[in-house]
Amino acid sequence: MSEIVFLVEDAPEGGLVARALGHAIFTEADSYDELRQQVRDAVQCHFEVNERPAMIRLHYVKDEVLAA
Repeated sequence: MSEIVFLVEDAPEGGLVARALGHAIFTEADSYDELRQQVRDAVQCHFEVNERPAMIRLHYVKDEVLAA
């Protein structure tokens, strides 16, 4: 596998959550920098060394609602 994609969103209670697309990997953190490290750690724990993706893509989605 060359790449794994995480969907990153603001957590309702504060901080950020990240979910891997196509894999059962979930992590959360208080800041974006902390989330980067948490995602790296989660990927290392989930995959064996020879199965780990070469790249991790973080896709940050911010849902915003505006009054019309």
